[in-house]
Order: sequence, then structure tokens, then C-alpha cells
Amino acid sequence: MSGKATEISELLAPTVEALGLELLGVEYAPHRSGGVLRLYIDAPGRHVGIEDCEAASREVSAVLDVEDPIDSAYTLEVSSPGIDRPLFTPAQFARFAGEQAKVNLRLPVDGRRRLQARIVRVEGDSIVLAPEEGRELVVAHENIEKARLVPDLVALGLAAAPKPSGPKRGKGKVDQES
Repeated sequence: MSGKATEISELLAPTVEALGLELLGVEYAPHRSGGVLRLYIDAPGRHVGIEDCEAASREVSAVLDVEDPIDSAYTLEVSSPGIDRPLFTPAQFARFAGEQAKVNLRLPVDGRRRLQARIVRVEGDSIVLAPEEGRELVVAHENIEKARLVPDLVALGLAAAPKPSGPKRGKGKVDQES
């Protein structure tokens, strides 16, 4: 998260938690004609519903109106994490160890700024990723610009399992003897 997003997250977390929800993280994208402030919320032990997003939006809007942490116009969006859940903190990476994630880095590591990798473990403020089998890459959390889980659509029942690859069979003619 950017400095402004971190500041806003710290400001709004108690309000979201008072609703029995968890503030996963904040994205802030300023723009001259109006930026976007996006909050990702979770509901421990259940799915986030539209009612949760509406309640969080109402309460958070009141805090933002009073504290006014953003100088320009912006649109507030409150969202569930979805199946391609964003990852904001080392604890969130640790929770999803073993899962695949798409990661964008601020500075290249091993010559790469974008990668898809398995989350291996968290060591302090570093995330250990495995972009390829048998190879690990250690990335400082502050070097991660953006990260999202890559959903396993087959496991979620949203895609068919790949067909096993075996010997290819041609459609040749069969000689017949009379």
C-alpha cells in the first residue's frame, strides 16, 4: 500500500472492525478529475454480502467527511476480496501459503517486476515465493506494489479439469479385407 493508503487504512480500520468486519487493505489512486479510494473488507467466518459493503461505506464515509484525509475529489468503493483476493500484509501472505499469486514489484528482483508464483512462507517482513519448481525468490514486503491470489478455478468448480494428455490418436483409414 502507498503511504496515503496506509494512513487511510489506519484511520478506518477501527470503524470497519466495529461493524464486525476486517479491513484487508486500501487502494488509493489519485487523479486530477477525481481519484478512487477502494476498501477491501472481509467478514471472518462467512462471505461478505452487499449489506456489509453498504454498512461499511456509510460508516467510513462519515469518518472520511470529518477527518478529510484526501484533499481532492474521489469516489469511495467498498468491496469484498473476491476470488482473486488482494494481499496487503505479510500475515495475509502467510495465511495463503501454498497458493499461487500474481505479484507486481516496485523494483525488479532477479530481473523481474511481474511474476506469478507459489507463496512458500513469510520470514519476518519478507515473502518467499517460488516462481518455478525448486527455486525460491525472497521479496521484501515493502517492495511489493500489488499482489493478488490466482484462484484455482477447477478446485472452485468453475472450470473443468484438464483432460489427461496421452498418446494422440489419428483418424486414419482402416484397411478392410474381404
